[in-house]
This record gives sequence, structure tokens and C-alpha cells, in this order.
Amino acid sequence: MGRKKILIADDHKIVREGLCMIVQSVPEYEIVGVSSDGIEAVAAAKRLKPDMVVMDLSMPKMHGLEATRQIKQLPFAVKVLILTVHLDEEYVSEAVKIGADGYIPKHAAKDELLKAMEKIFAGEAAFFHSIPEHRESDDEDMRQDSDKTDLWQSITPRERQILKLIAEGYTNNEIAKMLFISVKTVETHRSNLMKKLSLHKASELTAFAIRKGLVV
Repeated sequence: MGRKKILIADDHKIVREGLCMIVQSVPEYEIVGVSSDGIEAVAAAKRLKPDMVVMDLSMPKMHGLEATRQIKQLPFAVKVLILTVHLDEEYVSEAVKIGADGYIPKHAAKDELLKAMEKIFAGEAAFFHSIPEHRESDDEDMRQDSDKTDLWQSITPRERQILKLIAEGYTNNEIAKMLFISVKTVETHRSNLMKKLSLHKASELTAFAIRKGLVV
């Protein structure tokens, strides 16, 4: 058998380079590409057909969870190991739901990352044992967001993607070109987001997206 093909997706160059060095220390693994945002990661997965993607969550243009969802829907099998600073239960639960094969923190040791990759290739799940449960915050904004939990669950993957791009400062025209949809469709999604979340200004959408971890 040939070497396992690995794609690294992270928006920080120094992290990508470090991950490449760690992965390449295993003779059976081969780095076939690196990506710096979620859209690029999905396109690279389609083109390169890696055996595994090591995926960050907080990336520009498309969140890592949405990128993972799209990659897991490709017509060929790709393992996805999420490597992130986001350890709250909401993210872990959604990762499981969309089919991620593993979820480990960025503070994990080199050996823990390689062990997780080994487990996944052996057909096992690799979810870090000490991921904490989500803790309630006394922060007023977080309490307000918790009231919107059910509403957040009603937001479609496309709406989440557009919410992220709005929060990153892209205009309707830029979003339309990036996603190959019409400006009118973007405007409709923006309007639906505001209605669903009971928000009234773009700045409120941005603040909500930041608190949900879509933007850092």
C-alpha cells in the first residue's frame, strides 16, 4: 500500500508548517496540500482526494465545521480530524453529528496528534478524553445567546456560511461572487438571519457570529 495522503487546513502559517513537520515525521504519511481557509480546504479535498484532512475550525471564509460537513459529503471517503482551540460541548456535538472522525485540542502533544491519526486510520474515533463540558457564563451577552440556542439550531449551513462572511466584512456583492449565487439570494439570506435571530443591524450579526466562534 502507498502512503496515506494528508491535507492540512489552518489559517496560521506557523501552525501549518508545524503540523506538516509532525505529520511528515511518520514515513507512512504524505502531505499532499495545505489550505488557509475553509473554501480552499473543500476545493483542495475535491482535487487532491486525501485520505485525511487535519482541520482547524476558526478559519476565514468558511468555518471548519461547514468545511468538514461538505468534505464528508464528497463521493469518496475522506477522514477528518478536527484540531482546534474550541473545546465546548456545542462544537464537539456538532462535529460528531456531521461525521468528523476525531476532535482534539491544539494544546495536545505531538504524540497525541499522531495517536489520534493512527486510531482514525484503524477505523476508530479519536475524541480527546478531557474535552470539558460547556460551562455557563455570567456574561450577559452569553446568557442572551443561550436564549437563542433553539433559533441557532434553525440556521441552515448556507446561512451560517453567509453569517460568517458578513461578520468578516464582505459585501453582498463579494459574498455572491465567492459563493456563486446572486446578490438577491445573499440579501434574502441576510434578511432571514436577522428575522430568525431577532437582530436588526449588521453589527449585531457580527457580534453574534463572534460569540458563536464563527469569527476570531
